[in-house]
Amino acid sequence: MFKSVVPVLAQVPAEVCLGQQHRGMATLKAISIRLKSVKNIQKITQSMKMVSAAKYARAERDLKQARPYGVGAQQFYEKAEVAAKEEEPKKLYIAVTSDRGLCGAVHTGVARHIRGDLAADPNIKVICVGDKSRAILQRLYSKNIEMVCNEVGRLPPTFLDAAKLTNAILNLGYEYTDGKIIYNKFKSVVSYAVADMPIFSLKSVESAEKLPVYDSLDSDVIQNYLEFSMASLLFFAMKEGACSEQSSRMTAMDNASKNAGEMIDKLTLTFNRTRQAVITRELIEIISGASALESKD
Repeated sequence: MFKSVVPVLAQVPAEVCLGQQHRGMATLKAISIRLKSVKNIQKITQSMKMVSAAKYARAERDLKQARPYGVGAQQFYEKAEVAAKEEEPKKLYIAVTSDRGLCGAVHTGVARHIRGDLAADPNIKVICVGDKSRAILQRLYSKNIEMVCNEVGRLPPTFLDAAKLTNAILNLGYEYTDGKIIYNKFKSVVSYAVADMPIFSLKSVESAEKLPVYDSLDSDVIQNYLEFSMASLLFFAMKEGACSEQSSRMTAMDNASKNAGEMIDKLTLTFNRTRQAVITRELIEIISGASALESKD
C-alpha cells in the first residue's frame, strides 16, 4: 500500500506537508477550545437548573399562601360589578416582569400582550415592573411608559415590595379611570399563561351599581380598601410571575444542558476524526521521507 503512495509523496515539497500539518493542528486546537467552552457552558446551565429548581420549590409554596390576597380582591370587583363609566377613559397598564433573563419567553409574552393593546389605543400608559418589559416596550412605545421599577427578581417578592409599588403608583400623579395588571399566571412546571386583573379608580368604584350591598362604605373606607386591594393584587401577580419565571428558567436550563450535551458529542467525534487524520498524515509523511532517503542511498 505504501509503495504506491511513497513515489507521489516524495515529489511533494516539505513546505506543503508542514503547512498541512500546521493547518491540522490549528483545526484541532480550535475544536479543543470550542469543546472546552461548551463543557463549561453545560456546567453553568446544570448549576442554574439546580438553583432554579430550589427557588421554584420555594416560589410554589409562597404562591399558595399569596393566592387568597389576589382572589379576594378580584371577587370584590366582581360582586360589586365595578366598571369604568367615564366617557374618556384613561387606562393604566402594569406589566409585572423582572430584571433577570435566561427564562424563555416569560417576559416577552407580557410585553407582546401589552403591545397589541397599545397598537389599538396609543393613549394607554404603562408602568413596567422589571427592566425586561421596559427593554422590550421602549423600542416602539417609550412615550407610553410612565414609570419603571428596577431590582425586581433578585429576591422573592414580599407584600412590603407590593405596598411600596402601590404607593409609588398612587403618588405618580396620573389619574386613571381603570386599567389592568398583566402578569404570567402559573399553571404547572411546564405551563404558564399571560393573564390580567382589572384595577379601578375611586370614582369608578363609587359609581358601581351593587356597591350598596356592602354597608358602611364611605369615600375614606373605599379609598383605603382600593390601596390595600391594589397592593394585594400586585403581590399576587408578582408571586405568580416569580413562580412562572423560575419554572420556565428551570425548563430552559434543562434544554440548554441537553443541547450542550449533543454539541459535546458532535465536537468530540469531529475532534477524534481530525486527530486521526492528522496522525495518519504524519505517518505517511514520515514513511515517505524515510523511503526518499533510502532511494537516495
